[in-house]
Amino acid sequence: MTTHTDIAIVGGGLNGSALALGLAHIGLNVTVIDALPAPTRKLGDFDGRSYALALASMRLLRGLGLWDAVKDTAQPMLEIKVTDGRAGEGPSPWMLHFDHAEIEEGPMGYMVEDRHLRRTLLDAMDASAQITQINDDRVVDQSTGRLVLASGTILTAGLIIGADGRASGTAERAGIKRTGWGYGQTAIVCAVDHEKPHGGIAHQFFMPGGPLAILPLTGNRCSIVWSETQTRAAEVMAMDDDAFLDALRPAFGDFLGEISLTGQRFSYPLGLTLAHQFIADRLALVGDAAHGVHPIAGQGLNAGLRDIAALIDVLQDAKARGEDIGSAAVLARYEQWRRFDTATLAVATDTFNRLFSNDNPLLRAVRDAGMGLVNAAPKLRRSFIREAAGLTGDLPRLMRS
Repeated sequence: MTTHTDIAIVGGGLNGSALALGLAHIGLNVTVIDALPAPTRKLGDFDGRSYALALASMRLLRGLGLWDAVKDTAQPMLEIKVTDGRAGEGPSPWMLHFDHAEIEEGPMGYMVEDRHLRRTLLDAMDASAQITQINDDRVVDQSTGRLVLASGTILTAGLIIGADGRASGTAERAGIKRTGWGYGQTAIVCAVDHEKPHGGIAHQFFMPGGPLAILPLTGNRCSIVWSETQTRAAEVMAMDDDAFLDALRPAFGDFLGEISLTGQRFSYPLGLTLAHQFIADRLALVGDAAHGVHPIAGQGLNAGLRDIAALIDVLQDAKARGEDIGSAAVLARYEQWRRFDTATLAVATDTFNRLFSNDNPLLRAVRDAGMGLVNAAPKLRRSFIREAAGLTGDLPRLMRS
């Protein structure tokens, strides 16, 4: 069976789903292909996974009419505290302190649980007459504007979009090469209950093995992203829950009282990967399929959503002018818009990780002094706050106020 669609999106995760909804919003017919069965994609139990959505990303969801379904389960991030130190010794006295009160727009961002965000996106796709979902199927062959699925379905499209992650088959089949390297680190992701209220404050604690992020969720809960050396992370992940908490406590500290695990533990290797091109013949890449960065600043999903908002702008303008939305000239505008921004983010996260994930006394002194200087300069500090909120640079329309 051969069917045609305006746009085919390979990958129905958060980026793919949000993009499908945005493209339907501007009047395009979209088909989303995902390898997971529909019931698996809609599992609703809390598993510990959460995301730090920058303010600009929240605006994207609001512009698509999705934020009202998410906001009651979202935790505003009112402050960010960045410190340096060693587990068991506490943080350095030098710190970066960002307060949302220094900008006019509101909270710098929101913590949103995966289960709530994913379900909102999937429900909205189910309700859209312009979105067709193909679940439990995968692409086995790809050519210009044409996909062949394992089920035998042949799909033709004016534009194919790869939203299928760092190991993007869409990019590989298009002959797009990648540059990247591993960091010798593993991220451990989980959530904890704690005794004392967190006050909406996000903490980033830099240790020799890698950063520990403590991110506020609703209630007395926090999401944990703990980066460690691969060897140490493997040891920690093999522990039972009690031993795991004993390993976490020296780094976490006691400022929120006693902690206990809630949900599952996950781990994944950390590295940098950048596609050499974000576009090919009638093809574009978004999110991790185009760029995967270290989670040190929590910008992975936000960068992907910025890709989506930019691509929607480009295609909407092309459609209004009567252009072929899959043409090389149209797609070049998207790549030109996003390539410098993502390259800058990749360099920044790579540099910060290398600078902070060590115990070199000289580098420790330099970075502590640097944090102290930034914290003492209101204008510079405010620029960092706006950067964290995703409010800098050439913002797509859906991310403006």
